[in-house]
Amino acid sequence: MFKGILMEGSRGDQQVSLKSIDEAWLPEGDVTVDVAYSTLNYKDALAITGTAPIAKSYPMVPGIDLAGVVTESSNPEFKAGDEVVLNGWGVGEKHWGGLAQKARLSGDWLIPLPESFTARQAMAIGTAGYTAMLCVLALEKHGVTPDSGDILVTGATGGVGSVAVAILAKLGYSVTAVTGKPEEESYLRSLGAKQILDRAELSGPGKPLTRETWAGAIDVAGGQVLANVCAGMKYRGVVAACGLAAGMDFPATVAPFILRSVTLCGVDSVMAPKKDRLEAWERLAQDLSPELLDSMITEVPLDEAIEAAGQFMDGTIRGRIVIPVAE
Repeated sequence: MFKGILMEGSRGDQQVSLKSIDEAWLPEGDVTVDVAYSTLNYKDALAITGTAPIAKSYPMVPGIDLAGVVTESSNPEFKAGDEVVLNGWGVGEKHWGGLAQKARLSGDWLIPLPESFTARQAMAIGTAGYTAMLCVLALEKHGVTPDSGDILVTGATGGVGSVAVAILAKLGYSVTAVTGKPEEESYLRSLGAKQILDRAELSGPGKPLTRETWAGAIDVAGGQVLANVCAGMKYRGVVAACGLAAGMDFPATVAPFILRSVTLCGVDSVMAPKKDRLEAWERLAQDLSPELLDSMITEVPLDEAIEAAGQFMDGTIRGRIVIPVAE
């Protein structure tokens, strides 16, 4: 038996609790992992609170991230004792996830724990930080450099935003951090943000084009925010869009793309191929300060993760939530 958060019932009528789970209930997979750490991401909070239909079947263990040690493997790439990391691949949605002390998974979804990180640090990064790095790589691959001009980061106090600000600042970019939490200005400046922009300035209906302001942007919001970000990009600016916290719609015009040659890059972390994952983790080891990473972490025990999911949806959480599952 092992402890884990279990979502039971059905869509619209789910019950979520911390339970003792029989190992025989684990789903199919060729690698079994003793989970050391997991995280709480926006998608996990949506699932646990039932705010969105994240779980595709029941019962389901949530948790789109995990780090731990292989105990059994019939996959040739992994053996017992290997330390591994998982991000995405539908885990916590279609396949039991990381908010439990054991997981059985496809080895194709795993990567070795990077030598530069402990399991705890890897989960402090988690899907949010790995997604932030994918966004930075997208800007770089489209020619955005520190000399190009200011970079905008929306949702800057969240997991993706916090890591993105820290990475960009370390690389020498001038970062404008967008937040609806003015009380977090000192936190954002400690990560390296040069300017702070009130989220309200991007939240309302805007013009098709506004003053050319940003050379690049990382957006976690979508909706009207993304439309306004695109409208304010410089000529040949690049926007990496990876979230929909402000909505799935996109009330924009083609003006930024036709008249300013703006590039809008969609960034998906869930199904990204292994080579992209390995590149992102390699760069995280180079470009993310461990000290700044530590400043982003709030550690929450497994038995308080359900409550923390509600706080996440209330917007009272900042940075990264790390869950020591093995304790």
